[in-house]
Amino acid sequence: MRNVFLLTIGMFALGFDAYVVAGLLPEISETLKINASQAGQVVSIFTLCYALAAPIFATLLAGKPVRVILVLALGVFSIANGASALAANFPFLLIARAVAGIGAGLFSPMASAAAATLVSEQKRGRALGFVLGGMSMGTVVGVPLGLIAAKQLGWQGTLWSVTIIGFFATIGIMILFPKVSAEAPPSLRQRFTMMTNKYVLAIIGITLLTSIASLGLYTYIASILKNLGGITNLTPYLWAWGIGGVVGSFSIGTLIDRTGRPAFLMAGILAILMLAIFTLPYALKFPTLAYLPIFLWGAMGWASQAPQQHALLRSQPQHDKAAVALNSSANYLGSAIGSTSGGIAMAAGLAPTDLPYAAGCFVLVALLGQLIIIRKQS
Repeated sequence: MRNVFLLTIGMFALGFDAYVVAGLLPEISETLKINASQAGQVVSIFTLCYALAAPIFATLLAGKPVRVILVLALGVFSIANGASALAANFPFLLIARAVAGIGAGLFSPMASAAAATLVSEQKRGRALGFVLGGMSMGTVVGVPLGLIAAKQLGWQGTLWSVTIIGFFATIGIMILFPKVSAEAPPSLRQRFTMMTNKYVLAIIGITLLTSIASLGLYTYIASILKNLGGITNLTPYLWAWGIGGVVGSFSIGTLIDRTGRPAFLMAGILAILMLAIFTLPYALKFPTLAYLPIFLWGAMGWASQAPQQHALLRSQPQHDKAAVALNSSANYLGSAIGSTSGGIAMAAGLAPTDLPYAAGCFVLVALLGQLIIIRKQS
């Protein structure tokens, strides 16, 4: 498990970086003299490049030593975060965030696939949950501490913290990670066949819709809390979301291994996620009560990844890294679509109070799609 732990540290850095920026947007806006809609694109560009990088580089680097790819990806990610901290203007920050997204998009699916190969079939769910739990730990621990650090050191200081953690994980993987034998890469025709498989496309489509709702909505959590509940202190609610993410990430792997039915677990996750998001506007009328749907939102959003990855690894054993990369890509592409659409909608006059209802509708569609998948499997 030591090697899985090294991957988890890297995922912690990714989770810290990906989700702390949403809480830093007001400070970034003030420093760079941009509006809230423009600042939201700092998140969008990261997630979009993450989404595009995952399948492209999974194909280009297929057959290369796993350790080399992991070190390269995490090194690029860390350097780009340092560049983000040095950004003196909006265009430079966007470029730096784009490069960070590319590094993250290469590391995350490779880490998940590597973790799955380092353990037995019976422990695959737990290994995936553990690695994904590293990302959620980056949220529950890193994000609140990052926001506290930002008050003392500025948003740049928080990004320097991400850089240091990233380099620490890079060095650990470089020195301690085993030389995992690289598999012979499948042909482009084989990959194309896999990517056009109806079952694979259905799983990826569910991931995309779930991410549009959950991660897209999270980008504007500050505006939602302020407009719906008059809440200006984000930290306790980010803790609730992050703690939910840790609980969901670390518990779902055991459930997958015990039940062996990731599709049914995914349906339950989507049902709870839909309920949590739809009830959020009403719960925010009573700020203390709002912790529950936010906790469930975080838990179910994070728990949704492992069942999808497990299903893809089971159905596409010859294309494991490419399949996980596609799912990871869909996850972050959904985040980019959600955050970009939310920014455009608000710029056009849509109130932040309406965003949870729109997100809930996306989860409803995802749930209906998941039920169709289950019916076809039975």
